[in-house]
Amino acid sequence: MNYIRKPLLKSFVLVLFCSSFLWGQKAQTSFQWPEGNTMAVSLTWDDGRSSQVTVGTPILDAYGVKATFYIVPSLIKEEIPGWKAAVANGHEIGNHSLMHPCSGNFLWARDTALEDYTLEQMQLELAKANDSIKKILGVTPTEFAYPCGQTFVGRGPNTASYVPIVHNQFSSGRTWLDEVPNDPAFCDMAQLTGVEMDGKNIDEILELIENARGDNLWLVLAGHDIGDKNRQTTEVTMLKKLLPYLTDPANKIWTAPVGEISAYIKTQRGL
Repeated sequence: MNYIRKPLLKSFVLVLFCSSFLWGQKAQTSFQWPEGNTMAVSLTWDDGRSSQVTVGTPILDAYGVKATFYIVPSLIKEEIPGWKAAVANGHEIGNHSLMHPCSGNFLWARDTALEDYTLEQMQLELAKANDSIKKILGVTPTEFAYPCGQTFVGRGPNTASYVPIVHNQFSSGRTWLDEVPNDPAFCDMAQLTGVEMDGKNIDEILELIENARGDNLWLVLAGHDIGDKNRQTTEVTMLKKLLPYLTDPANKIWTAPVGEISAYIKTQRGL
């Protein structure tokens, strides 16, 4: 019986490791963004809070940047003219459910706890939310964001994922409080990662961008209110520094709504 000597075996393993690593690096960086861009960024906000159109969209419009707003229909009623203006100016409206159901471990969500939902209830709710948004704003959302970033219904042995429902009803679904950007060559379009931008300063956001750029990724930033420093608020001071950076051609960043970028990715991947 022939034995491989230990030094030779170690060299063989090292070659395999390096080859696998280099192949992995190539796989990560092989995706081609349009017009020579090196990465993509989408700015997204959840719920349909008033500050998004009273404070946020005028700033975005000044720089010509279009964002995605995932809304709960009942939350936009105080600022309908502002939301209609946002639609007219090219911002994307996404679906964020009808009742914003989250785990009942959030005490404020106990009346609409995901643990008490069925898949049938969730499917109906998302359809009703789309219908309501269509009646109010005249657009039918094609993109979805999971309330609280949670993708399940039921509890214990009856727990089930509603990701397949989102896959069937929408072009994409975005989660929340994720740690990494999306790899366009690999990501599940029904479970796009969303990285929080609320409370972060410009240096923290630029670090996220540079990390994503290094691997040719798609960074989907997610927030809630837009204004001064506060809980769940994207700070205006940060946003006014970020937007010129994103729109500078020298930085080679494709900045667009989620629907536009997801459609491009699907085409490139033949999905």
